[in-house]
Amino acid sequence: MPGSSRLPVSLRETLNARKGSVRGQIVALNLDVLRNIIFVLFLLRWTRKLYYQLKGRGITGSVADVYNYTRRSFYGIFLRLPGVRTKVQTQVAETILKLERKLVPSGPGVERTVTLPAQGWSEEQVRKALDDLAGLEHTRWEDGRVSGAVYHGGAELLKLQTEAYGKFAVSNPLHPDVFPGVRKMEAEVVAMVLGLFNAPDGAVGVTTSGGTESILMAVLSARNKAYSERGVTEPEIILPETAHTAFRKAANYFKIKVHLVTCNAPSYKVHLASISRLITPNTVLLVGSAPNFPHGIIDDISGLSRLAHKRKIPLHVDCCLGSFIIPLLPKAGFDFEPFDFKLKGVTSISCDTHKYGFAPKGNSTVLYRSDSYRKYQYFIDPNWSGGVYASPSIAGSRPGALIAGCWASLVKQGESGYIEACHKIVGTMKKIETAIREKPELASDLKIIGRPLVSVVAFLSNTIDIYDIADGMNEKGWHLNALQNPPAIHIAVTLPIVAAADALIADLIQVTEDVREADRKRIAEGKGAKGAVKGDTAALYGVAGSLPNKSVVVDLAKGFLDTLYKA
Repeated sequence: MPGSSRLPVSLRETLNARKGSVRGQIVALNLDVLRNIIFVLFLLRWTRKLYYQLKGRGITGSVADVYNYTRRSFYGIFLRLPGVRTKVQTQVAETILKLERKLVPSGPGVERTVTLPAQGWSEEQVRKALDDLAGLEHTRWEDGRVSGAVYHGGAELLKLQTEAYGKFAVSNPLHPDVFPGVRKMEAEVVAMVLGLFNAPDGAVGVTTSGGTESILMAVLSARNKAYSERGVTEPEIILPETAHTAFRKAANYFKIKVHLVTCNAPSYKVHLASISRLITPNTVLLVGSAPNFPHGIIDDISGLSRLAHKRKIPLHVDCCLGSFIIPLLPKAGFDFEPFDFKLKGVTSISCDTHKYGFAPKGNSTVLYRSDSYRKYQYFIDPNWSGGVYASPSIAGSRPGALIAGCWASLVKQGESGYIEACHKIVGTMKKIETAIREKPELASDLKIIGRPLVSVVAFLSNTIDIYDIADGMNEKGWHLNALQNPPAIHIAVTLPIVAAADALIADLIQVTEDVREADRKRIAEGKGAKGAVKGDTAALYGVAGSLPNKSVVVDLAKGFLDTLYKA
């Protein structure tokens, strides 16, 4: 056409090729930049992790971590080798079978109910069956032969709790408009416990089914708070190694990394400098115990409080075991250490009302300095087709009857009743502690762990096998708590033990002498003190303590749990 021009085809193709080449180069350059950015971010991420690892554990500690991990891994591979695996599985099966024979009643006289009766039983039949079940052979907690486990407030209180349960047997706090009395009692239980722990104005709380759920809720609240307010997506908590294992359970459930801090002799309290070094931007919670379960030792809560307040990290104090004993130590005239909301760094506390509050089992509380912590444990779903759903803790429906039993226990006992119980329980703990420290028959071989102030006294031995002591006491009808890391025994004093303390001390003296004499005899015969046939406790913990990889112990524990559900 006139006035128009066209590029030659060859030139046009050349230009298009050059444009395509430029675009390709730009794409390649962008991919290189993207790869470099990803690599730099990867490098920064792992450099940051390495920095905090070395900051928290040091070079020596980090090398030890790698060594222990490698050792556990290789031992796990060894246990899975065909010949070894078969032998281990056979031994585990034999142990579980032995356990089953011990726990599951058998024989011609044992009746089992494994299907619904075609016709319902009469009340007389049910009552007789209940009496028979209650009368099964067991360790006599009623005679004070059991450490912890049963926190009994006396026959009269039990009778009152049973009446309270009957009045509210069908109640459910999920429906406060239907059961207003239960709502009132639950709120008052929380308020009474808050008062015991010197809670400030604005402090709040929730009732739970037990100490484990209280701890789960406190950890969940801390995790959710850190995510919501600080954007933490890889949460971490720092625990004393003696803190209740429910914290590890919470971390497992809620996908939180756990840092454990040693609690070394002679104090067996958590090491504050180690905690400080382990704090990172991902730390969502610090933890202290008042007291801890294994040794009955109160951590340095004042030091933890200062650290938590300075670093603006929540601090949870586990008072589940101390419950109504530890806050009343000063009024009962005993030594105590600061641990509660008077310390400004303490943001939450767990307290079991079903321990030394003597409430029915299934009662605990978790307390918060303010609602800015509690709100993060709530579950609220405004979109469910069944309606707006809200629950304060893990459970939906909950037994209002247990709340009624708890409320009745607290108001029946009152402060004076709990102070009296504190006198008896802590006084008995000190009596047992003094006997172990001062009686020559015990002091030569048994050593008290730390300085217990509440209801638990723990002891170990550097000269004889402490688990032989546990088995010897078991043979005499006592059920004491075996510990590990280090091997030890603890006694959690309850009201039933108060009356049995002299018998416990006498039997402990006798068993210690028996174990000592047996060791002497074996040494004299050239067999060595370690050559004895071990009882159940010594066998289990002897094996557990010697294995770098605990998978065998896990299998045994799983077998134990499975056995609990065999009819």
